[in-house]
This record gives sequence, structure tokens and C-alpha cells, in this order.
Amino acid sequence: MTRVGIVGTGYISGQYLDTLRGVSGVQIVAVADLDAARAQAAADAIPGARALTTAELVADPDVDTVLNLTIPAAHAEVALAAIAQGKDVFGEKPLAATLDDAARVTDAAAAAGVRIGAAPDTVLGTGVQTARAAVDEGLIGRPVSASAMWISAGHESWHPHPDFYYREGGGPLLDMGPYYVTSLVQLLGPVAAVSGAASRSRDERVIGSGPRAGERIGVDVDTHLTGILHHASGALSTVTMSFDGVRSTAAPIEVHGVDGSLIVPDPNMFTGDVQLHRRGGAWETLPPSAGYADAGRGIGLVDFAVGPGRASGAMAHHVLEIMTALAASAASGVREALHTTVERPALVPLTPAAAWRDL
Repeated sequence: MTRVGIVGTGYISGQYLDTLRGVSGVQIVAVADLDAARAQAAADAIPGARALTTAELVADPDVDTVLNLTIPAAHAEVALAAIAQGKDVFGEKPLAATLDDAARVTDAAAAAGVRIGAAPDTVLGTGVQTARAAVDEGLIGRPVSASAMWISAGHESWHPHPDFYYREGGGPLLDMGPYYVTSLVQLLGPVAAVSGAASRSRDERVIGSGPRAGERIGVDVDTHLTGILHHASGALSTVTMSFDGVRSTAAPIEVHGVDGSLIVPDPNMFTGDVQLHRRGGAWETLPPSAGYADAGRGIGLVDFAVGPGRASGAMAHHVLEIMTALAASAASGVREALHTTVERPALVPLTPAAAWRDL
């Protein structure tokens, strides 16, 4: 049994709880939030859970693993506090708001002998894992290239408090990029270097909903970024993440090999059809062949709790370096070599919900 303490009880925590409540090997024992009333309300809804301060939670001897669901700017602070108390940590993406902070977290965990993991865990669902199995089985031959695209007009159209999306540590790359970049590393392996370009369409955004509707907020980050990932395998991926478009009909991810092509479903979801087109054939939909079936946010923590922890800190660190290197390359105009790498984690066998809930 893994005893979990949750720090941060905002919107995303509800999705984690929907998954974790039904898992026999995980018990939520404590919750914390800057808003004490919100923490108490969350604790009241979880049998046996206590509402604590963050300092109390990370020091609590009944907590084995801290689930860090705070905003990105607080990820490193909470993780480091938990590591200092000898706790394992699993957190929301990104691992930290800066690469320096991510290095501090991974170094501290290694020194303390504790484990760290991080979202996105959507890549462990049947969508990306079935595509990964197709690549591994050679259904497209030697992989040559991939593309990943996410286009939006910006979160201010629906989010009542979108400020942090337009501050340092935000932007479309750090917000949505982890889903796509992690999937590309899962499919094609680690990245050795990147080349990027970026732009910013305007310096202000207008909040479109909620009590602050009509309020203008400043934009401090680039809101359209495109780049090339040079995988260590020799494959090339092109990535576009944008708050400056409206909509796209492009597939979320395409992977092309010498013998075939794959369309990979939305990596922000756990499921979806994987389509394969082999040389001389036609598009066909592959049945799910790998991944956690019917999974939701929190499946990465389940996998982390029982091992091997495929949504690892090492993966999150490498993905963060890819993204920050893309931004650095966009600013300098120079190709950026990466210093981190990671092994592709083991493929997730096709695992029905009844099985993973009993892990």
C-alpha cells in the first residue's frame, strides 16, 4: 500500500482522485492547499484523509509519496521540501518551471535516495502505447520523421484566470508541449539537439469569461513556437505549439517510416484510434495492443507506486530540456545541443482497468 499526500487541490486534483480512489494499492491520507478551507473540503470528501499545511504534509510519517499538483512555479519548491523529508514525489507537468530548478530536484532526489516521477501520464494510455508498439514491431520500417501540432487561439477565451499562461514558465510550449514532446520521445527515443523559432502576435490578451471578463493582461512569453527535434536515432521531428492560431485539421502527431506512416491520437488523452498506412496499402485502424485501458490522470502514479515508474523524473527532465532548448534556440538562432538523455521506458502491456485497479 502506497500512502499518498496531495499538495494542491485545484481543478486537476479531481481528475486524479477519480482515478486513485478505485486503486487498491493507493491510499490518500492527507491533502494540503494554500486555501485551508479548500483543503478541508477536499479532505472531507476522501475517507480517512486529513487536511494539513504543506509543511505538515511533507513531514508526516504516514505519507510515503507526495503528489504535487501545485502551479508550475511552485513545483520545485514543493518537490524539494518533500525530498528533504525522504518522500517520493510524483508531480504535474512540467517537472519544474526552469531547467535549473529541474536539475536541483533530480540531484536532490538522487542524493536522498528517493524516486521522482511526473506527468504527463497520458502517454501510458492505449493511444500512444499502441502507436509505440507499432513502431517497435517494425510496422512502419525504420522511423524517419514525425510531426506534432497544437494550435489554439489562447486559453484566455475560456479560463477565468489565465495570467500564468502568459508569464515566464508559461506559453503554449511549456503548457501543451509536454504531452507532444513526451510522446515523440516515447515513439522515437531521446533527442540530441534542437533548432527553434518563435514569435509573439501581441503584447496583451483580453480575458473572455468569468468575473474578470474584459480585463487586459500582459504577455511576457512567445506565443507561437516551431522547431525541429534531432533524435539520437537520426529521426527528425517537427513541432508547432501556438496560442496564435484558431484551429487546425492536422493530425496531432504523425510518424513516418520507410515502409509506412502512423497517425497518433491526441496525446492529451489516454485513448484514441491509431491509424496505419503501409506501403502499397490503405489507411487501417489498429486495435489497442498496449497501454493502460480506460485510464485517467493518476495512472502514472499507480505505475510509479508499483514500478517501474515509466512517467519518470528522468523523462520529465529530458522533456523540459528539449522545450527550454527550443526556446533558447529560437532566441539565439543557433542549434542547441542537449545535455540530458533518457532511455525509452518499457512498453506498457495491454492492461484492462480491472487489472490496474488491483495493482
